[in-house]
Amino acid sequence: MANFTALFDANVLYPAPVRDLLMWLATTDLFRARWTDEIHEEWIRNLLENRSDLTREQLERTRRMMDEHVDDCLITGYEALIDALVLPDLDDRHVLAAAIVGRADVIVTKNLADFPEAALAPFGIEAQHPDEFITHIIDLAPARVCTAVRACHQNLKNPPKTVDEYLDTLLRQEMPHAVAAIRNRCFAAEG
Repeated sequence: MANFTALFDANVLYPAPVRDLLMWLATTDLFRARWTDEIHEEWIRNLLENRSDLTREQLERTRRMMDEHVDDCLITGYEALIDALVLPDLDDRHVLAAAIVGRADVIVTKNLADFPEAALAPFGIEAQHPDEFITHIIDLAPARVCTAVRACHQNLKNPPKTVDEYLDTLLRQEMPHAVAAIRNRCFAAEG
């Protein structure tokens, strides 16, 4: 098991393409992926509000699969820290509290402004956009990451996507650097 820990914020678990890729990357053992039931509830609640085609049952199945396939992913016992923390958005304090208790090195989030360096540094935690996080993981172990990326792509069945369609989907998730690295390192022979 890796000694580097990443806490996934709800906003990176909300979009299925990013969530799926992060879950496949978590299986590489290059890092330890973690989250909380509260983070689960946040991404599920937001998806149900915005996507009438999805049901709670479907999303609860996804939640269970995530929890079952990633070892020791759930962080508990962080609630007592929440009120003592200071962040620009008070609703994000539970994420930092979980990161502290879960000994996370990084919070992977799209909302970097909500996790300023000055607030995280005393705890030895940094915030990274998924674009940066995935790019760093690719640099760490390209072969293992590419195996996971290809598996993620091949697992898309409803509907299946070509490599270009898959990468375009990730690009729409504001991950240009990660997509470039994935294209060059994982799918270069197919391009």
